[in-house]
Amino acid sequence: MIRAEDIQQLFGSQLARIENTSLRENVVKAWVIGCQRGGYENVDQLLAMPFTLLTDCRGVTFVEHTIAVTEGSIGLAKAQHEAYRSMPYVIDMDRLIAGALLHDVGKLVEIQQDGSGGFVKSRNGKCMRHPISGTVIAAEAGLPDEVLNIIACHAKEGEGRPQVVETVLIHLADFATFDPLVMKAKGSLIE
Repeated sequence: MIRAEDIQQLFGSQLARIENTSLRENVVKAWVIGCQRGGYENVDQLLAMPFTLLTDCRGVTFVEHTIAVTEGSIGLAKAQHEAYRSMPYVIDMDRLIAGALLHDVGKLVEIQQDGSGGFVKSRNGKCMRHPISGTVIAAEAGLPDEVLNIIACHAKEGEGRPQVVETVLIHLADFATFDPLVMKAKGSLIE
């Protein structure tokens, strides 16, 4: 069984940057709920999970993707803070980091182990995509509406919908890690 301590170890560097203790604890709680619902019993299973079934991940795991999106969205926020003389909007860094760590938490129930070392779409995944299931998990864990907005709207489900600014940054960081792999698989990535 994956425990809070396991999640804290996996994402320790990112979690440590969330100043609000309650928010940090609820992020961990959402991960634990997702792991339990998805049938992930130990960290090795979690570390083997690909971040998507939609294209060849070329070895990039779900945990690595989550860290890359989190660090990428932090980098986008930092670049704006450093480059703009005056910020035209407020970026809430706690909310940004929490949302980035949770943006794909629904994949824990969307993707399941196939019993042979591989992964397939689960029954839950056939019924709803991860932005929806992730929002449900995060709401159960007590995350605020703004973080739920990030999870619900970070992918195509959010197109044309009202979004907190952190959703925009996470969306861009997310697709910056996904699109090159899709392009590579299609032969359209110029290398």
